[in-house]
Amino acid sequence: MRELEEIRDFIEREIVPRYDAFDAGHNRDHVHTVMSQALSLARYYPDVDSCILLTAAAYHDLGLACGREHHHTDSARIVREDERLRRWFSDDEINTIADAAEDHRASSNHEPRTIYGRIVAEADRIIDSETIVRRALQYGLKHNPELDREGQYERLLDHMHEKYDYGGYLQLWIPQGDNAKRLEEFRQILADKNAFRRLFNSIYESLTK
Repeated sequence: MRELEEIRDFIEREIVPRYDAFDAGHNRDHVHTVMSQALSLARYYPDVDSCILLTAAAYHDLGLACGREHHHTDSARIVREDERLRRWFSDDEINTIADAAEDHRASSNHEPRTIYGRIVAEADRIIDSETIVRRALQYGLKHNPELDREGQYERLLDHMHEKYDYGGYLQLWIPQGDNAKRLEEFRQILADKNAFRRLFNSIYESLTK
């Protein structure tokens, strides 16, 4: 019989510290948030196994160690190659964890294959206006340091419309959660050029002072 607390201890000791090597938008605070949100969303699905879900949430971004472009498939590979998980999970359960880790990516071209993938994907959608802009700007400052303030603004604005605006590629999968309401609130800010510029300026100055 596996115990959630035993798996949680393993994750905190062996998995969470690996996020310290990633950018500020994907650090241990991020993985803790995804883990917490996933377990919170699971209350709507009583048949979900919390041990499988927590593990999928913990591993979902480990593939960033191999680069961003294919990090979702690399995360799935890392799950399948981690022999330590066989202490608690069957082959089928490990495949479920790997599929959920792979399916979390917002730009994925297919719907998550299982309820675990839907929950992890939803938990990874941190729909908070300041958090969204801060994470995107942190990424831009790290990966496009040659851009000046206006260049960072234009890059970020294009990304916001592509991902979060009506018709954007972001998909929400858990209707009972709060993300749909929060996404609509962010879209209203995005539509107000002055409000969005003020939000950007505040965060830009806090990150570059």
